[in-house]
Amino acid sequence: MIDISPAARDALEAWLSGHKALNAAAENTLTAYRTDLLSYLVFMTRHFGDATGLAPLKKASTSDMRAWMAHERGRGVSARSLARSLSAVKSFYRWLSEREDFDPTAILSIRSPKFQRKLPRPLAVDAARAMIDTVELQTSKDWIAARDAAVVTLLYGCGLRISEALGLTGAVVPLPESLRIRGKGGKERMVPVLPAARDAVARYVAACPYPIEAETPLFLGARGAKLNPRLIAKVMEQARMQLGLPATATPHAMRHSFATHLLAAGGDLRSIQELLGHASLSTTQAYTAVDTARLMEVYEKTHPRA
Repeated sequence: MIDISPAARDALEAWLSGHKALNAAAENTLTAYRTDLLSYLVFMTRHFGDATGLAPLKKASTSDMRAWMAHERGRGVSARSLARSLSAVKSFYRWLSEREDFDPTAILSIRSPKFQRKLPRPLAVDAARAMIDTVELQTSKDWIAARDAAVVTLLYGCGLRISEALGLTGAVVPLPESLRIRGKGGKERMVPVLPAARDAVARYVAACPYPIEAETPLFLGARGAKLNPRLIAKVMEQARMQLGLPATATPHAMRHSFATHLLAAGGDLRSIQELLGHASLSTTQAYTAVDTARLMEVYEKTHPRA
């Protein structure tokens, strides 16, 4: 197996450390970036036949980048995954060029491959409610049933990401009328908490056999450690099979359903954008799968004909 040079590896680790410090990137994001960059660096080492120092990276051309992208597609990497890898490579090169004083234009000018964005499918209102009720039936332990229902209620009732829900600590108990959530990139937002969510969390806390302190995770696993998100995905998988729901009925779909149902009820896109913690309105439009009829309705109400 071809290894990369110590200088390239040190540069990679320094970039990851800086990215984590400046952008408050999640561990999963950093892991994905490390994997993407290592794959790129290994290819370039093989491509140039030289693992010495940073010189091969600094002399990479547009044709070299295209060769890497062709190699990635040839080994079955999807356009979506390649676009993510290219984004990581460009970010790395911006940082490296400032540190090593070279022109990164050849890398930064490469266009990202086009791909069809897959929109998460929302559950119907009744299905979302049935999901919350049914996850409680997947265990014989009352406190775990209450825990799972509380997590899924937060996903749907507050539009939280699963990482955000499981990142809560005991300091939020009892749940206030609004929560301060730290989302992607360390961006904070205020999220209203429905009475149903407050009640669900209160039932879980009362039933939990482990002490929930201000500094400890709010949601705990069977042995008292922080709850693994995979367990929520699994319990929802069991519930959706019982309900006859599609495989798209995942924890992320509950967040998507929250946004979609708010929009259908007349919610403002800007407000939904803030609740979800999206950086741009275009992301919210795609996320909520705004249909033409709904957009025309909003348009006609906002811009009536003279």
